[in-house]
Amino acid sequence: MKLILREYNLKLKHTFTISRESIDFQPSLIVELQSDDFSGFGEATSNPYYHITVPMMIADLEKIRSIIENTENETPEMFWSKIHPYLKDDMFALCALDLAYNDLYARKKGKKLYELWNYTTEKNPMTDYTIGIASIDKMVSKMQELPWPIYKIKLGTQEDIEIVKELRKHTNAIFRIDANCGWGVEETIHNSVELKKLGVEFLEQPMKADNWEGHKEVFKHSALPVIADESCIIEEDVAKCFNHFHGVNVKLVKCGGLTPGKRMIEEAKKLGLRTMVGCMTESTVGISAIAHLLPQLDYVDMDGALLLAEDIATGVTIKDGVVSYSDLNGTGVTLL
Repeated sequence: MKLILREYNLKLKHTFTISRESIDFQPSLIVELQSDDFSGFGEATSNPYYHITVPMMIADLEKIRSIIENTENETPEMFWSKIHPYLKDDMFALCALDLAYNDLYARKKGKKLYELWNYTTEKNPMTDYTIGIASIDKMVSKMQELPWPIYKIKLGTQEDIEIVKELRKHTNAIFRIDANCGWGVEETIHNSVELKKLGVEFLEQPMKADNWEGHKEVFKHSALPVIADESCIIEEDVAKCFNHFHGVNVKLVKCGGLTPGKRMIEEAKKLGLRTMVGCMTESTVGISAIAHLLPQLDYVDMDGALLLAEDIATGVTIKDGVVSYSDLNGTGVTLL
């Protein structure tokens, strides 16, 4: 098996702002694994919140190049378990590698990934489209630029309720709110009541990740379901979220890929938690991997490639929130 690493700097259509940063470009690493005339592709992006850079991921993968390239015909689960000890401090790199290996494995089996997992796609959820923090006029113009059935609105300002009231005047779409750890306990409970009146479906990670007592209080009193994001990083975190959140948002780059991501979703379902997978600002390579988990999800946020000025791959396509699969096997990705 041959390992190929490619570095990209993805240009965004608009400056993307959340409660803690703004970006115009998103550095990204694409991993390709080649074997028997097949290629599999995976992706992970840099992330300052988790202190991850593309050069760091490349360095970490280069250290174990020989171990990766000497792998043949292992299942994705076996491969992940073998590689995890070497990349346990760089789950983003592990994710890119795991996505590529799952893609390659399915292609060699002649199946789409969801087919290999025996999932049926008739009831796949629609994806939301994210509106980053900006002036109200700019946020409205972004909605008008791309009319969509579900919007995820980034908040964490002093005018959050006013923002949502104004946005609501311009659309009947479902709203989801992501405060990216920007609120406190009383603020979250109060906002949940007001936001429910404005057609909001749920709140995502309103408070800081480690505020477990606060999460428990909000869980008891929130007028809306609350979904964990930054509080649910790796597999062990799912059980912690029970009785603190109503659901979990699994991010593949944070947990180390599709292989552990599937396990997290299964664990959440056993605990009666709602299931969601979210994306980063990433290309169709990463987004196409997420698509194969759709049959297991209540919600999905996989709009990352829609935020780009120019994509670097083809794969799944998304129109009006509905995800369509590529005709190709694996995750269905082709690099442009």
